[in-house]
Amino acid sequence: MIINKGGDLSKEYFMAYFSLLMNSRQCTLEKAKEITFDRLFRNDENTFGNISFQHFMEAYEELKE
Repeated sequence: MIINKGGDLSKEYFMAYFSLLMNSRQCTLEKAKEITFDRLFRNDENTFGNISFQHFMEAYEELKE
């Protein structure tokens, strides 16, 4: 997936990214969250700004339910 560093990443983007990882790697949501945080955010929640990180967490919480 292409990341536009000029804008905020949406909750839907992260939901799709989590689903892609879970399907392609046959992993759990928790593992997909870890991979995403490591690969996209480089283990720093400020990498893409507060809104993108908030959407990341909202997507995770929604899928967790």
